[in-house]
Amino acid sequence: QVQLVESGGGSVQAGGSLRLSCVASGYTSSRNCMGWFRQAPGKQREWVANIYARGGSTYYTDPVKDRFTISQDNAKNTVYLQMNSLKPEDTGLYYCAAKLPCYGGTFSNPSDYDYWGQGTQVTVSS
Repeated sequence: QVQLVESGGGSVQAGGSLRLSCVASGYTSSRNCMGWFRQAPGKQREWVANIYARGGSTYYTDPVKDRFTISQDNAKNTVYLQMNSLKPEDTGLYYCAAKLPCYGGTFSNPSDYDYWGQGTQVTVSS
């Protein structure tokens, strides 16, 4: 059974940084894509970034480019989202998601993913 567990959320002031982690278990294939999404109150779930585990290719939504970095540690089955220069509009519940199998590319639709974590809250104050 695939499980995803996020951590690292919190409350920061604008301009601050946070690093989210997502520990995955229940699968061993490197042909997977891991994504981060976020959802603000009253809004739809929004794709933030995804990474292809085998090649390490990364993809980002425009509002977070040059501020967020998605990375992975395959030995630890962990995906990270380093968030710098945070803005109030980055506030939301951040979810980790897994697409299995996957062969690379951008996957920005929540329906592209097969498994989801419970989310970790990020709050950025001005």
